[in-house]
Amino acid sequence: MSEGIELSEEQLKNDICKVMRHLFERGLVSALGGNVSARLPGSNEFWITPSGIFKGELTPDDLIKVDLDGNIIEGFGRPSIETPLHAAIYRVRPDVNAIVHAHNPFTLGLALAGVGLKPITVEAVMVLRKVEVVPFAFPGTDQLAKLVAEKASTGARALILQNHGIVALGSNLYDAEAVAETLEEVATAQFVAMALGKEPPVIPEREVELYYKLYRLG
Repeated sequence: MSEGIELSEEQLKNDICKVMRHLFERGLVSALGGNVSARLPGSNEFWITPSGIFKGELTPDDLIKVDLDGNIIEGFGRPSIETPLHAAIYRVRPDVNAIVHAHNPFTLGLALAGVGLKPITVEAVMVLRKVEVVPFAFPGTDQLAKLVAEKASTGARALILQNHGIVALGSNLYDAEAVAETLEEVATAQFVAMALGKEPPVIPEREVELYYKLYRLG
């Protein structure tokens, strides 16, 4: 491995820890819940957060490198129980280089109530674009990984896991983090409007289509 690749991987590992700390501070992951992974573009291996270690203070040495079959390449300890989920997404989405799995409370609350997220903010249109809901399956199972891969293959940038949490997909770590945070911001705004007895107005579909055409977004 060249020096440039080594430096890139070290930065990748530092960024994973930074993003996880941001998510913890925002209350989107708990002490032991939630996971983040990232890979260098085109790689069949990725770094992922470990299982059973406090998420608010992870260091690069805590991270584990695995291949798309879940085999450990580098690191100690146990990789996240959701490693099959991350690997399944990377297999079907070559454009995805980072994945955030969080437990956004407002996003999950609306999903549990059967309320779908709506394009009520500019950020919802610009950042989220396409959100898919994944039927319930137990965490860490091949069944969940399969269901997630099916929904991810549609081009979605965000997945809501019923009775569980969310998965945010990005071209890089900060892209994935932005998707996770935007999901919660939109869900919170929508909840507040509904709690006040109002149906939040959505951005007109024609404006959304114009935006997508203008920036050539799918």
